[in-house]
Amino acid sequence: MTGWDNPLQEVRSDIDVSPAVERALTCDPSIDQFFPSETLACAIPSGGVNLNGVLYTAAGAGPHPTVVLLHGLPGNEQNVDLAQSVRRAGWNVLTFHYRGSWGSPGQFSFANCIEDAAAAIGWLQRVHHIADFRIDPDAFAVVGHSMGGFIAAYVAAHHPVIKAVALISAADLGGAFGDPPFNRAVSVVDENVGTSTGLHILAGTSPQALAAEATANATQWRLCNFADRLDGRPLLICTSDDGFAAGNRELADAMSASTGRLEQTHFSTDHSYSDHRIALQRRVLGWLLSMRVSCPR
Repeated sequence: MTGWDNPLQEVRSDIDVSPAVERALTCDPSIDQFFPSETLACAIPSGGVNLNGVLYTAAGAGPHPTVVLLHGLPGNEQNVDLAQSVRRAGWNVLTFHYRGSWGSPGQFSFANCIEDAAAAIGWLQRVHHIADFRIDPDAFAVVGHSMGGFIAAYVAAHHPVIKAVALISAADLGGAFGDPPFNRAVSVVDENVGTSTGLHILAGTSPQALAAEATANATQWRLCNFADRLDGRPLLICTSDDGFAAGNRELADAMSASTGRLEQTHFSTDHSYSDHRIALQRRVLGWLLSMRVSCPR
């Protein structure tokens, strides 16, 4: 059976320790000689260029649910450990680099990142990709970290094909970068992208340009703005001791009457979950597995 279960309203803060989750964390799946797991480089068209992507396909005939995993600004933490464990649990996982980041051509901007995420969803929906990669077209989820969490919420709010959303320390762009005094906003961006220390991760932009973009869009780029459009879908919110929890709480409060399933977990760790990587995977895996009628392996 394919697709997602009908969600029930629930708020939980526990960490799933089910056997299926532990298997995904610790055991390689059985080798399927006809439908093996693969790690495939892919080119995702967006904005007139091809984004550098990787598709982790799950073993088995499927069809498999598929997660789009969105990295943050600039993406120093790629969450590849999470991608691998989600694949072991029976999901395909698509990761990619936004325009102008990590070698993907084009100009980096927050608006372009939003367009790139939407383009990735469209790429997965193409009929030949559904067949070639054994994709369940009725079971797409987005999981985003930091800036990628904001993008996940934004794209899901505008694309109903996305059935579930997980936010990992989502950056409330309007508040995090748009509200502070401009010079402070520039400093916050530079702390992330490392321009002043000689790093060249992003192309076609600068801390000043990104701060100006966030400032210009501060009102509409708040997580709580997406509450109504996310209503009715499962939503997982993970926060840490990184200063971004407030924006996530505002979204959760705005969804307090949601007809979907809202789950929240706070981790006492840093923004990259550096010493809670297994706990983070366990939480996300438990959430994903709880929504499936069955998990093809």
